[in-house]
Amino acid sequence: MAAQVTEADQIKQFKEFLGTYNKLTENCFMDCSTCSESCLQKYLKMTQRISMRFQEYHIQQNEALAQKAGLIGPR
Repeated sequence: MAAQVTEADQIKQFKEFLGTYNKLTENCFMDCSTCSESCLQKYLKMTQRISMRFQEYHIQQNEALAQKAGLIGPR
């Protein structure tokens, strides 16, 4: 015969389940948040580095064009 589970036991079991679920959700969110921040920092650093290289490239190209046009002497 199946044992009868009282309403108080059901409530206690459900509260324990919710507590475990909330802890798991919080841990996952904190890990996700940390991971997202790390990813964003890497992306921003990469974007900054690409911008710097892009500027350097254009400066070199402009100097080469100016040398071709005879506006400035060779370095």
